[in-house]
Amino acid sequence: MRCLELTQEVKKNILEDLLERSPNSYGGYEAAVSEIIGAVKDKGDEALFSYTKRFDGIELDAESVRVTPEEIEEAYTQVDEEFLAIIRKAIENIRVYHEKQKQYSWFDSTPQGTILGQKVTPLERVGVYVPGGKAAYPSSVLMNTIPAKVAGVEKIIMVTPPDKEGRVTPTTLVAAREAGADEIYKVGGAQAIAALAYGTESIPKVHKIVGPGNIYVALAKKAVYGYVSIDSIAGPSEILVLADETANPRYVAADLLSQAEHDELASAILVTTSKELAKEVEKEIEGFLQVLSRREILEKSLENYGYILIADTMEMAIDTVNEIASEHLEIVTKDPFQIMTKIKNAGAIFLGEYSSEPLGDYFAGPNHVLPTNGTAKFFSPLSVDDFIKKSSIISYSREALYPFHQDIVSFAKAEGLTAHANSIAVRFEKE
Repeated sequence: MRCLELTQEVKKNILEDLLERSPNSYGGYEAAVSEIIGAVKDKGDEALFSYTKRFDGIELDAESVRVTPEEIEEAYTQVDEEFLAIIRKAIENIRVYHEKQKQYSWFDSTPQGTILGQKVTPLERVGVYVPGGKAAYPSSVLMNTIPAKVAGVEKIIMVTPPDKEGRVTPTTLVAAREAGADEIYKVGGAQAIAALAYGTESIPKVHKIVGPGNIYVALAKKAVYGYVSIDSIAGPSEILVLADETANPRYVAADLLSQAEHDELASAILVTTSKELAKEVEKEIEGFLQVLSRREILEKSLENYGYILIADTMEMAIDTVNEIASEHLEIVTKDPFQIMTKIKNAGAIFLGEYSSEPLGDYFAGPNHVLPTNGTAKFFSPLSVDDFIKKSSIISYSREALYPFHQDIVSFAKAEGLTAHANSIAVRFEKE
């Protein structure tokens, strides 16, 4: 992990370094992804099952690809009751938070005979991709499914890669049932994204695809965008801690490592105004590396994209935070709420020394699907808004239109669109 004095040149180099982690930088994979998508689009189940056998080593057919009610019931017997209770607590927190995001249709009428409004309609079918295989991510199931359920999506289709025995991890299945997924299919990778985007004989076409995945999944989502909507093209995870001399170095070190353990491309950055804190955090990191289980990944992540940046002033530190626009931002300063008012770009902001990033990952309620690779400058966390669409409502009576009809005719003629002008003028041609 590099410890550097923060300068404009250092900031510029780090920003360029971090951008190399973007899925947009991995063009070498695009040809393979394109081939998979094309095959599934043209051949449906035949290609889907062929790629599943090739990549996952599992023989599937139209009957075995879908998770059965019996498999879900069996999963419940394999999940500890205590953990099931924790899942249900998390679901309640996530649901309550997202309920506050709901939008409703509205209409505004005037005595002159106009009605203007906005009709809010949930998406009909949404696909949720959940990483699987060797790992289990029930938290990803909850964060992607619950907002869709709150929004009123009619059908939530979940896809997730099976393990080598052709099964889905029990915690994933239980989380899916508890969160409200309607159908679950044992497929993953780019082929699963293609199946959701175009539909096959077994898997219905959806209108939007959400959820994280590896580089093949990210590029597949990018490729099918336009045929369906997507949430985002997620990059590797990242955390930035903004701290002053009041921060606890042991807490800061632990929080940096909580994201570095995701993979070798994960980024963990400390920006601080305290040289003493920087030194103490380095020591704490070395201590934690001796005992944490994912040491090899942690060390490579910190070597590749780990930084401790020492700023001369808090203003310089805040400016750097806004430029990096991190997925997760922790503010551990004397007055974190005052600092927060100056933050323009961050996916999720955690305030104070007891608001560590994993609190947001699993339990607090706000969504953990967040913009990465600087896209927090213009993207937002996954929310109920991602699962609705809005239609404008316009209604004018003859009496309401008459005073303005010549204005509209003139506007249309100014653009050379005589048919537009005629469409209005014809309604008053007998005047």
